Amino acid sequence: MTLERYLRLIAGSFVLLSLALGYWVNPAWYLFTAFVGLNLVQSAFTNWCPMMTFLRWLGVKSEAELQNA
Repeated sequence: MTLERYLRLIAGSFVLLSLALGYWVNPAWYLFTAFVGLNLVQSAFTNWCPMMTFLRWLGVKSEAELQNA
């Protein structure tokens, strides 16, 4: 799986998990949903996301890196 797919999978999972926790556990979890959304917006403008840095550190390759290899 590529870096971009992992990123979408993780972001979507975080949103769904935090929505469930906000509904069933404590509404304060909705702040985590907002954080994920804000992070996605800022990454659209800066082309940098902390999760991408972490995934690269783990050795996950991007689509472009796999095509050039």
